[in-house]
Amino acid sequence: MADLVEYSVDGAVALVRLNRPPVNALSEELSHDLLVAFSRAADPAVRAVVVTGQPHFAAGADIKGFREAYASGREERLASSLSEAITALEDLAKPVIAAIHGYALGGGLELSMGADFRYLAEDALVGQPEIKLGLIPGAGGTQRLQRLVGHQKARDIVYSGRFVGAEEALTIGLADKVAPSGGLLDMAMTDAATWAEGPTPAFTAAKRALNRGWGRPITDALAIEADEFNKTFWTDDAKEGVAAFVEKRQARFTGR
Repeated sequence: MADLVEYSVDGAVALVRLNRPPVNALSEELSHDLLVAFSRAADPAVRAVVVTGQPHFAAGADIKGFREAYASGREERLASSLSEAITALEDLAKPVIAAIHGYALGGGLELSMGADFRYLAEDALVGQPEIKLGLIPGAGGTQRLQRLVGHQKARDIVYSGRFVGAEEALTIGLADKVAPSGGLLDMAMTDAATWAEGPTPAFTAAKRALNRGWGRPITDALAIEADEFNKTFWTDDAKEGVAAFVEKRQARFTGR
């Protein structure tokens, strides 16, 4: 049986590819395999990550699993297992790009929102359609979505369950780049390779400051930023960056 999640490394970039045809419907097993892949991507030798799936990124939860939960009376565990995987993705100490082909719906969109950037194919559709099943997003959708697009726009998307096209996603801040489907993954891998050549400890610190400072009182957020700044100040990359600036040359960052 093929792996539900394929993991490979190209240089310093890890590629995590969902592989559950035909639409990469999310299951508890797939969520577990994503968690394993993201744990592998925590390797310091990996300095950027791309997450993708084709022909669809992930078209949402495997609804058959919900029916089985109703029939057996057992606890529904997909949301919690997927949420754990998304948190692991969000916590990776390096830049992460989600390259979205086709559908990224429900848990698929939630998964993509654990990345730092979302690149969408021109024909991609994203959304949180759980409301049409009498449900709500259960793996962070109501929370991460409003942080990206604002409270009222998130309310519209969650309440309506509508699909959002790539251009609208770009306009409202849900997408960072839009590209023809045939070139999307190459663009994501190229950009990830560029991130991988940068000062990884500084990316890590910036990511933590942005994520942990969000929504906190400004004094608390500034304290978080100051702590992260102090952590980066003595890194090899910071010393190299300062030296390169003074010497008027290109910095050669090593990720340390």
